[in-house]
Amino acid sequence: MKLQRHPANPLLLPDPTSDWETYNVFNPSVIFHDGLFHMHYRAQGMDWISRIGYAVSANGIAWNRLRRPVLDVQDVSDARGLEDPRVTEIEGRFYMTYTAYSRETPAGIAPTHAGGGVTPMIAVSDNLITWQRIGSIVRGEDDKDHVLFPRRINGRYVALHRRPPQVWLAESDDLVHWPEERMRPIFGPRPGNGWDELRVGGNAAPIETEHGWLMLYHAYNNDHVYRLGACLLDLDDPSKVIARPKDFILEPSELWELRGDVPNVVFSCANPVVDGTVYVYYGGADHVIGLATCRLDELIDFVLG
Repeated sequence: MKLQRHPANPLLLPDPTSDWETYNVFNPSVIFHDGLFHMHYRAQGMDWISRIGYAVSANGIAWNRLRRPVLDVQDVSDARGLEDPRVTEIEGRFYMTYTAYSRETPAGIAPTHAGGGVTPMIAVSDNLITWQRIGSIVRGEDDKDHVLFPRRINGRYVALHRRPPQVWLAESDDLVHWPEERMRPIFGPRPGNGWDELRVGGNAAPIETEHGWLMLYHAYNNDHVYRLGACLLDLDDPSKVIARPKDFILEPSELWELRGDVPNVVFSCANPVVDGTVYVYYGGADHVIGLATCRLDELIDFVLG
């Protein structure tokens, strides 16, 4: 099974008249709330610093965006940018996980980003526009691709995050403190499997189904080609993988996915389900935003085999 690209792709392009989203708009989060699609996306402008923008849509295809970012850099901890937002609604409030890109690199860490370190941050909002920073899941290590589950599990907040090259699970009582003893790995790359042989990371908030938590994830191989896959986690203990197909569900093939700021990339932070359809919004080659869809029941059948 493969996701089907929307014929209107790419849906969102850089704005050459802007100072902060001039060059790239990509890796969006999208949630469906009160009958509207709400997008938060990563944008890079003339200074090449990433900021978080906002757009809204009635149909998920045509978007109206604010002219200024809703989350911007504030100090040395994120001076090089805010990356890859993922928004989850929990108990009536909105929580954004994003990566803060610092100018400082922790001692002894070989960072993913050249010239700086990354921190997996969390912010909260009641209106999707004004955000307050809460804190981080960890500090002082190369950790990102984090996202919150849409409800508490066994009374605790739960998050996915990536300690390379694996996807990990973390638990918290208050979204501020994430004890190390409540962290454990879930799954990692599969050597010899081709598309996910080198590194894996989570996409958007897992989708709760009667069969388990449906999780979409990204991976890249030794050729550094990013693809998307899916797996199923246990409802009560999401550190347990119930099913994980060997095949991927989306790979770069369009010109705007093959060529861009970073070539050969499809990277998603969004998979809202609306009327039984999974909307997978993704960044193409770190340059523009696209959409691919499938029926939720068909995706579950694929994952369960």
